[in-house]
Amino acid sequence: MKHTLKYIFSFCFLMSLFLVQAQKTVSTPTTTDQNKLEGKITEAPKQDLVKPAVTSVSDTIPVKMNRYGVRVGVDLYKLTRGFYDSNYKGVELVGDYRLTKNYYLAAELGNENKTTVDSRLTSTAKGTYIKAGFDYNGYENWLNMENIISIGLRYGMSTFNQQLDSFKIYNPNPYWGELPSIPSGEKYSGLTAGWIEVVAGLKVKVINNIFVGFSLRMNTLLFNKQPDNFENLYIPGFNRTYAGNFGAGFNYTVTYFVPLYKKKAIPKKNN
Repeated sequence: MKHTLKYIFSFCFLMSLFLVQAQKTVSTPTTTDQNKLEGKITEAPKQDLVKPAVTSVSDTIPVKMNRYGVRVGVDLYKLTRGFYDSNYKGVELVGDYRLTKNYYLAAELGNENKTTVDSRLTSTAKGTYIKAGFDYNGYENWLNMENIISIGLRYGMSTFNQQLDSFKIYNPNPYWGELPSIPSGEKYSGLTAGWIEVVAGLKVKVINNIFVGFSLRMNTLLFNKQPDNFENLYIPGFNRTYAGNFGAGFNYTVTYFVPLYKKKAIPKKNN
């Protein structure tokens, strides 16, 4: 019995030594291993991101440039009217110069030969005229557009001659009918007239530097030198007088724009 207890004690002692040695050989888990065991995932350190270069607005949006120059052309209405009206011959040259963003200096120069047939007389006016003033463009164009919707003012002056072709003597009692016309041929030279003209029109660019335009005109005579024995029925540049100081007209033009320089468009400030 004594030897049996001795063997049991020795066996337990050997087992305790073996367990201690096993604990020393097992390595202690690291923090990373412990996190993995606990189900935690550690993020890798963030790297510095390279930010793309910021492109300025001026690099992406084209700068609007306004062209400045001279526009010259001709009135197609007066030029072609002689083909279907045997009593008319005329030509008118038109032009404008862009002074500012919205204002244009404008002028017209022409020559007319017009025979007017009235109930009592027939006369022929022949002479030259010039008109000068300005146009204001109220149309805000988009990029690269140069169309014009304008209102303007002109001062016009004409120097001309009148010829009394024929006339009828007034008969207060036309029992036997109207008297026949009497040929005359008398000429009156050195006549002049001046007027103010309000102009409303538009010009549209159809192809590069080519514009087609149309305008309406209302006239008021300031002075009018007339022959002694009849009125001026037609004044070159002013058109028909209609027995008064008011007149009206229009033109249909084609013009060519000659650019001289450019200016950067300044956008409007929003208040």
